[in-house]
Amino acid sequence: MTAFALVRHGETDWNAQRRIQGSTDIPLNAIGRAQAAATGTLLRGRQWSRIVASPLGRAAETAAIIAEAVGMPGPELDAAFVERNYGEAEGLTGAELDARFPEGVEVPGRESREAVAERVVAALHRLAGEHPGEAIIVVAHGGVIRSVLESVAPGRHREPITNGSVHSFLHADGDLSLVLFDDPIDEQSIFPLAEDFELQNPLARREGLDKGSR
Repeated sequence: MTAFALVRHGETDWNAQRRIQGSTDIPLNAIGRAQAAATGTLLRGRQWSRIVASPLGRAAETAAIIAEAVGMPGPELDAAFVERNYGEAEGLTGAELDARFPEGVEVPGRESREAVAERVVAALHRLAGEHPGEAIIVVAHGGVIRSVLESVAPGRHREPITNGSVHSFLHADGDLSLVLFDDPIDEQSIFPLAEDFELQNPLARREGLDKGSR
């Protein structure tokens, strides 16, 4: 068995402005660094073997802050965990998205949800095969974590995925499963008034509404 804690990176200015980030490399802001430090303090209460992160700066810095808090070496960067590419929608607010790409209009360059799920779940299977019996922190993004949830527990959890939150999974007998979305660590890692990934990302929220998930 291999245990995973999937952690969403801390807040960025684009999160606060509700701009679509995707693969655009936006750094943490001061609140995001505080969120990362708080999450690291919570994770310090468990034993971890390694920490892996998306190479985008907001995730890599969050992972570095967590690694220091739990007393581990710096993160291993893995491009498989990079956020979904939203193509020409990146950088837009909800109003700007509606003006340029009304509902029903395809966004050029946007990576499909299915493609994200395929690469991320495959990466978790790969890590589990390379590190059996370990407990691994993976610092990634809201869209990445949502894709894993929808792959292993489709439609079951629409709770917020907030900046700095923790979500636990287990890989056993070749299968990946959700342990507890409402993990006590996850509950404690949510900052007051922290917002859901899909509220911060108007395109992801639109897709969720289209599927009747909100």
